[in-house]
Amino acid sequence: MHKGKIKKLVRDRGFGFIADSDGREVFFHRSGVADTTFESLSEDQSVEFDVEKSDKGPRATNVRVVQQQ
Repeated sequence: MHKGKIKKLVRDRGFGFIADSDGREVFFHRSGVADTTFESLSEDQSVEFDVEKSDKGPRATNVRVVQQQ
C-alpha cells in the first residue's frame, strides 16, 4: 500500500488528489474510497491506498484513512 495525504478535494464532482510519499499526485474518485465516506474526508488527511493504471494515468483505489496514534 502507498501512503500520502489528501491534497485537494472537489466535493461537488466527487473526486480528489492525493500527494503520495514519493511526491507524485494521484487522482482518486469517490468510488475508490473504502471504510469511510467521501464526504467525511478532509484535505491534509493521512491516507493509504493502492494504485492502478487507468487511461488517464495512475488512479488511487482502496483509499483508507490512517488513524493517528
